Amino acid sequence: MDHAPTDKGISTALGQGVGYGIVLGLGGAFALGMILVTFILRRYNREVQTSEMFNTAGRTVKSGLVASAVVSSWTWAATLLQSTGVCYRYGVSGPFWYASGATVQILLFATLAIELKRRAPNAHTYLEIIKARYGTVAHMVYLVFGLATNILVSLMLIVGGSATVNALTGMHTIAAIYLLPIGVIAYTMVGGLKATILTDWAHTFILLIIIIIFALTAYATSDVLGSPSAVYDLLVEAATRHPVEGNKDGSYLTMRSREGAIFFVINIVGNFGTVFLDNGYYNKAIAASPVHALPGYIIGGLCWFAIPWLTATTMGLTALAMENSPLFPTYPNRMADGDVSAGLVLPYAAVALLGKGGAVATLLIVFMAVTSATSSQLIAVSTIGTYDLYRTYINPNASGKRLIYMSHAVVIGYGLFIATFSVGLYYAGISMGYLYVMMGVIISAAVLPAALSLIWSGQNKWAAALSPVLGLICALIAWLVTAKKECGSLNVACTGSNYPMLAGNVAALLSPIPLIAIFTLIFGLDKYDWKSMMDIRKGDDHDVADAAGVDLEEIPGGHNESQVEFEEEQKKLERASKISKTATVVMTLALLVLWPMPLYGTGYIFSKKFFTGWVTVGIIWIFCSFIGVGLFPVFESRKTLGRTLKNIFLDVTGKSHPKTIHAQMAEEQTPGDVTPTEKGAKEVAGSA
Repeated sequence: MDHAPTDKGISTALGQGVGYGIVLGLGGAFALGMILVTFILRRYNREVQTSEMFNTAGRTVKSGLVASAVVSSWTWAATLLQSTGVCYRYGVSGPFWYASGATVQILLFATLAIELKRRAPNAHTYLEIIKARYGTVAHMVYLVFGLATNILVSLMLIVGGSATVNALTGMHTIAAIYLLPIGVIAYTMVGGLKATILTDWAHTFILLIIIIIFALTAYATSDVLGSPSAVYDLLVEAATRHPVEGNKDGSYLTMRSREGAIFFVINIVGNFGTVFLDNGYYNKAIAASPVHALPGYIIGGLCWFAIPWLTATTMGLTALAMENSPLFPTYPNRMADGDVSAGLVLPYAAVALLGKGGAVATLLIVFMAVTSATSSQLIAVSTIGTYDLYRTYINPNASGKRLIYMSHAVVIGYGLFIATFSVGLYYAGISMGYLYVMMGVIISAAVLPAALSLIWSGQNKWAAALSPVLGLICALIAWLVTAKKECGSLNVACTGSNYPMLAGNVAALLSPIPLIAIFTLIFGLDKYDWKSMMDIRKGDDHDVADAAGVDLEEIPGGHNESQVEFEEEQKKLERASKISKTATVVMTLALLVLWPMPLYGTGYIFSKKFFTGWVTVGIIWIFCSFIGVGLFPVFESRKTLGRTLKNIFLDVTGKSHPKTIHAQMAEEQTPGDVTPTEKGAKEVAGSA
């Protein structure tokens, strides 16, 4: 597959200097910003970077920031680039299948997030839960699958992001691969999971504004397009020139798309693995305050839906509508298939629509998507390395300082490893699109047994440990045999085509069903009592707190719950569990069945009026997303932000010193309450 655009003219849209400026300059700005935020929280809220703070953000993050973190973590380079590519290939069905096929996992994961908080309140990773329930063998199996998930996701981020940077600026792909993670590594090391969540919010805020600009330009202000009606007419012409094989009447304006439906199945299967096996999502669940986990994931899932749906519907259709115009970079030719697979439909369309401004906007959103999601991956792997490897097998009595040291070491080591691995894929001709459709084949066999580990007491250790391995073997056989039969070879183009990927993905996700049943019949039902998960312990951060001269109880994540607090928390989580199961089932049915299936089944070709309504709903939804994950987190944390800004002002103007502020807060303590200092620290953790 091609690495770069067939037509190099797009590289002249921006110079290499712009590429280096954004990759290094913006990355450095975020790193410095997080260093400043960490300093402010330490100075004005007595917040200390313990191992628990680094890896769990104190377990007190509020729903708005949980939602923005979920949106940011799920907004990869593929979210923007791959979804736009499938729109270019299959028309309006592509963006919807991409969005719905990847939203349901977040909604369903809300139930797992609640069960995690209930069953293992002190866990740092889901792999610790596997170890506590099944022992070492199963732990090692899921360790491999979990790390494979993080590696595949990280590779997609870097490979897709570097290809886009190269396409827009001419910056060498290898340079982009190594430079993109630098700023991310810096601010992740300084602030840990909290830094990741804060930058997630900032990235999401900017990303949504740019998507809104794209949509309003294409459908309202563009001289070439400028209205849904104009786009519709050009799509009808495009279908006449290049009818889509497998679409109803060859139209780009129908949900009845054979290849689109195949992609939908591949997409939904693969994304179960990348949510349910990615420790980054468990990190967000662990970081959430118990009452905020459920709304955070549901708000996040619903807000995320609009991002790929509207982005791809706008930019994929813009590419189809404008590729016959001299403004389009590949004119008079169509885009090469390798360029589409590399994720270059979005940058091509942006340059055609907005010129250099579009190129800059694309570079920004890809940079935001790549860096924020990469930060999540760094923390996910760091937590696994620190707690599942180092503390579990090497140093069970590790101090807080040693745990922080290990976390930093893993962040640096993993960043270097992923960059180097990405270079190998670049030279091997493996694109982001190929990785995206392949990931389900590799990891999805572990999805069902991993989920059952938290929600079913009957799964025995042999079913948990062996079904993922045997399921992977089934998936690889199905994938490669189908490829060999389809086109007679096992090259990248053949193995990456739809039918082999469909066979491999479906075999991976579904094969554990009979395997678990067989192992249950052979070894019997387990009768797990969930108690060993409660025994997972936090990191011992007394040494870090003592060195900072702060009581560990005053640091978010350091407070030990009383039995009364624990029981009250469990009641809230049980109620949230019931709500989540109902809400997620209803929303999943709506997105997968009630909305799309009538349109698919009837083979309806959109009328101009229906297409206008379709686009209008997408634009309204993206504005709601902006409110939900852009503005709501600020509103939710307004008291903490206001108090912190006031303390900064008093300190800068010399009217009060932080020590005086802390003393005044301590004097306000009332019997039976948490200290104002602790309360303030928890609120800050919630806003950060």
